[in-house]
Amino acid sequence: MADDLKYGYKGAEPTQSFGNNTGVFDPNDINNLIADNKWTSFGQLELIETQTVSGTPTSVSFTNIQESTYNVHFLTFNDLTAPAQSQDFGFRFSTNGGSSYVSSGYQYAYPYVNTGGGTFDTKSTSDTHIEYLSTGSDTRNMNGYAYFYNLGDSAKYSFATFHQMAEGSTDLTTFGSGVYPSANVVNALQILTTGSSGYTSGSLSLYGIRYS
Repeated sequence: MADDLKYGYKGAEPTQSFGNNTGVFDPNDINNLIADNKWTSFGQLELIETQTVSGTPTSVSFTNIQESTYNVHFLTFNDLTAPAQSQDFGFRFSTNGGSSYVSSGYQYAYPYVNTGGGTFDTKSTSDTHIEYLSTGSDTRNMNGYAYFYNLGDSAKYSFATFHQMAEGSTDLTTFGSGVYPSANVVNALQILTTGSSGYTSGSLSLYGIRYS
């Protein structure tokens, strides 16, 4: 780009920031601003962290979720596998950076359908986690996503919505939502299984959604 006509201005160039772009922009301008995280693009996904399962952990935690930057978070889990065992899978929140996780008071509801023709409803008004799947003794390979809302807002409850597909002797899918009904700043997120054998493989990615 020509320095004497940067952003469509001669002389001193205007200050640029997310939500406050000024000028006439060519593609190079836009690319440079995106690289500097100064280009306004509401709704864009910004990767916070990707984790790959190592060993056989019973949980995977994200302790740097940048809750002061993002009001909405997006989580994906890919080929997240747990061995045959009766167990629940779900989410927990932390208000102390992951030193501990809230283990009571969660509420959730979700229906699920399996390829054997079964249809079920699962719900709770007080549980140790937001459950997104409960399964019998069957190896599960899971792929899905979840949205989390208001985690960094001390005046609002923290909500989650989720959808996943689990492969096993019968495949099944769930779609539901949950809430941590306490107005706190949530600054860490845990994805857990209640089975003692833990996760054996898979990857998880957490994103922030830039919209304000």
